[in-house]
Amino acid sequence: MSVIFSGGAALGIELGSTRIKACLVDASNPTTVLAVGSHEWENALVDGVWTYSEDAIWSGLQAAYAALVADVRRQGAELTELAGIGVSAMMHGYLAFDAEGNLLVPFRTWRNTSTGAAAAELTHLLDVNIPLRWSIAHLHQAVLDDEAHLASLAKINTLAGWVHEKLTGRFALGVGDASGMFPIGTNGGYDRGRIAAYDAHAAGFLAGRSLTDLLPAVLPAGADAGTLTAAGAALLDPTGTLRPGAVAAPAEGDAGTGMVATNAVSPRTGNVSAGTSIFAMVVLERPLERVHTEIDLVTTPAGDPVAMVHCNNGASELASYASLFARFAAASGQSMTTDAVYETLLREALEGAADAGGVLAYNHLSGEPIAGLDEGRPLVVRTPDADFSLANVMRAQVYGVFATLAIGMQTLAEEGVALDAMFAHGGVFRTAGVAQRFLAGALDAPVTVGDTAAEGGAWGMAVLAAFAAAEPGQDLASYLTDQVFAGAASVTADPDPADVAGFADYLARYRDGLAVESAAITALPLRGIRSSNEGTA
Repeated sequence: MSVIFSGGAALGIELGSTRIKACLVDASNPTTVLAVGSHEWENALVDGVWTYSEDAIWSGLQAAYAALVADVRRQGAELTELAGIGVSAMMHGYLAFDAEGNLLVPFRTWRNTSTGAAAAELTHLLDVNIPLRWSIAHLHQAVLDDEAHLASLAKINTLAGWVHEKLTGRFALGVGDASGMFPIGTNGGYDRGRIAAYDAHAAGFLAGRSLTDLLPAVLPAGADAGTLTAAGAALLDPTGTLRPGAVAAPAEGDAGTGMVATNAVSPRTGNVSAGTSIFAMVVLERPLERVHTEIDLVTTPAGDPVAMVHCNNGASELASYASLFARFAAASGQSMTTDAVYETLLREALEGAADAGGVLAYNHLSGEPIAGLDEGRPLVVRTPDADFSLANVMRAQVYGVFATLAIGMQTLAEEGVALDAMFAHGGVFRTAGVAQRFLAGALDAPVTVGDTAAEGGAWGMAVLAAFAAAEPGQDLASYLTDQVFAGAASVTADPDPADVAGFADYLARYRDGLAVESAAITALPLRGIRSSNEGTA
């Protein structure tokens, strides 16, 4: 075998909620995907906390990389070195460490909604929305609850930041992911005034320290974030084939890689990322006029301000329906691939009524703050006179993926936020002309999907790794426009007036039906199931 891609390759790894994916690109031309690999994993509900075990993180990382190497070898080559490397992961959550780097409590993911008291207190204190899933909300909830692990706490991190530290030895984080730990100021780092306010507020807990002592350093895209160390290479590739030395990009969250993967990092651009969760990012021209609890203020990987509408529940319930029908097909002797099942069901949704015929679908597997729900109960609800057909059920399921997002986006519209282009990515958009069309109707705006939509965040992180390894002096927006997306193929769907009106009717009933969802949470307590049954579209 020969060394693969002597001109240099850049590797992006994204630890998503249901899959860890590795994507290798040509560092000099990141539109060229050289190899991919992935590993499926599943969060667990342990003692009321959504988490992934430490062993699952490292074994899953190695499995995804090994799958990528297998793809390389199928091409008759070997991967021994990289020009660049970067890690991204599901944003926010809470990873707490002692001075020796030991994990003090199990990883608390973004799905946990137990931080309501802390988030409300901090939103008032800092005069900015602090979402339930942000790291500072988790930390302060632990303070309010006087958790024992705080006595040994030396630092906190996100999942991407922790993996980056293991690979490079650097306790640093990309600004986009860091903006989900604590608000970012105009200086490009953590907001100094708000840091001071928290230090004063939590002086007893901090015991003479500043919150900044616990947080990773903040870096913009392209900044020096270290290199892959020998220990890091051995962790990623226990066979010893991969050599150290690759330039490391600052670790990012999946929101940041979604912006990169859709070239939505400039003002008046936005993107929707649909997976286990779903969120929209809109790069702002000006600050919002008011604090909105349904809007997060984060940044692009370059540090520009972004309004984020984040919904905990995305396409997982749709995936459950696909699994149900896949099993039906197999039981009837008509075995189908997962992609074929999705293709069939999504095409059927096109035949449904514009308002889904009176069928409502709630995709809430977990709590949904925008909808005011602390827990989730997936439901399909209809009145007796509804048109209960497969087409309407599937259209309702796809509408359900976008419904809570649309509620949050209405708030941005009321703020007068201008948007020239909305891009979308995620597996649900692989079936051309369905989810993209319905999203355009839900947002009443054109939606563009590019060729990289299915590769998603792992490809976006690979692009950031290539950017880190490139010649310095470029800004991220120009690099993406001039070198990555110049001439890239894409398809734009304009909103169909019938879809716009139909979705508006659906959403009005959906809002009313949230009372049914609330009643279900009260009437149907969880039965102690320890892991979620979910997948990605």
